[in-house]
Amino acid sequence: MESDLISLVYVSHAAKAFSKPDLVDLLIQSRKNNGSLGITGMLLFKDGNFLQVLEGNRIKVHDLYKKIMLDPRHNKFAALFEGVAKERDFPDWSMGFQDLNAPEIAGDPGFTNFLKTSLTAADFSSDPSRAKKMLLLFKDDKLLQAKAAKAR
Repeated sequence: MESDLISLVYVSHAAKAFSKPDLVDLLIQSRKNNGSLGITGMLLFKDGNFLQVLEGNRIKVHDLYKKIMLDPRHNKFAALFEGVAKERDFPDWSMGFQDLNAPEIAGDPGFTNFLKTSLTAADFSSDPSRAKKMLLLFKDDKLLQAKAAKAR
């Protein structure tokens, strides 16, 4: 068990429209930064909204979250969940990613109405643990794992 290991789940909104190249750039930058900090996680994007989980050392995760909140590409931040973790849920992912707007996502075997959530704080206000469950749906997705391995 890693000491001071936490999991932080938050949502944010894109301050301006993100194109596919913008998302790729964000993902490349995130993977590089997270890898150097020992932070793992998953990022979902839909309709201009982000849902992200960050896992790692408490101080490093908090510092990264503060840095992300200063990024002018994001606004409307809401932390949904933070807790001590016994182990990482995404140990091999410097940053997993899925664009839920992508047309092929509806054909994914794991697609459910659950994925129609708009990824806003209001969507998760009655049960913030739903956000973590949604992120975990993609952990075992073989297609997503193959994409992530290819991108490394």
